[in-house]
Amino acid sequence: MAPKGNTQFKSLSGTQKAAILMMLFGEETAAKIMRNLTPREVQHMGAAMYSVRGVDQDTVALVLEDFFETLRLQTGLGFGAAGYVRSVLSFAFGDDKAQTVLSRIGQANTERPLEILDWMDAPSIAELLADEHPQIMALTIACLDYALAAQVLQLLPDTAQAEVVRRIATLNTVQPEALRDLEMVMQRKFKDSTTSRASQIGGVKASARIMNFAKQDMEQRVLKDIRKDDKDLMQAIQDNMFVFDNLIKSDDRSIQTLLRSVEPEVLVIALKGADEMLREKLLRCMSTRAAANTRDEMEALGPVRLTDVQEAQKAIIAIARRLSEEGTIVLAGRGGEQMV
Repeated sequence: MAPKGNTQFKSLSGTQKAAILMMLFGEETAAKIMRNLTPREVQHMGAAMYSVRGVDQDTVALVLEDFFETLRLQTGLGFGAAGYVRSVLSFAFGDDKAQTVLSRIGQANTERPLEILDWMDAPSIAELLADEHPQIMALTIACLDYALAAQVLQLLPDTAQAEVVRRIATLNTVQPEALRDLEMVMQRKFKDSTTSRASQIGGVKASARIMNFAKQDMEQRVLKDIRKDDKDLMQAIQDNMFVFDNLIKSDDRSIQTLLRSVEPEVLVIALKGADEMLREKLLRCMSTRAAANTRDEMEALGPVRLTDVQEAQKAIIAIARRLSEEGTIVLAGRGGEQMV
């Protein structure tokens, strides 16, 4: 359904709407599209691009909204490509204007509670939560993608981080009224709606996955603080975390796929602090030449700070977790898949 309420938008032809999109996509992309048009179509498109040079930003926003809605209805793409959509809108209007358009799109296309948060960056969400109760922080962060959640958590005050993770770990089924209350708190920033049924968010596994993306120093501090109040809960979170040593339990094919996505210099640093058995397993999953080069680089590198090793291993585990979530590899061990 086309957007309403703008006379200039309603007066645009289909070719003119396409011309606006072409101008937003940039010269290189527009040129590639033009090469696939017939000479007559190129003439029409060129004239249309000339005719829409003076349209205002509200009209452009409506054209984009109409385009994404049409795309959603005609394909299975929907709005899963959040980063791409956000980039196009931000490039076209700037961050503030893009957020307005994204709010309208998100209002009509909700796949899970507070999905509109995915359109916001970590600093914006952290700022939004700065003065809220830890329970509100926990409930909001539990709705986020795990990597984004870890970034937001990192930006919260140190004194709140452990409490937020503890509360996420003890969340389970959240009733619609609780999510509605959360929406009322968040409506200062955006408008959104939730599903009418209870939503399964949070829990120990969610906390563990968020901590998988956290930096090493924050992970240690948060787990230490949680341990003071609830040793069993800390152990449960830790047991569900996937750490670098767990890679030894993964199959060779998964390891090979993982290593292809890891920068060589990051792997060299990570292996400097790895257990010998794990190091040999990873090297066996490489070509003979690559393994030899890695050994040489490790030897030439000399002593490496423990914090650098830990961060390199964290980076590899973040890649492994992403590939696992995508179904590209299978992780076995703490927090990973059980092998049979």
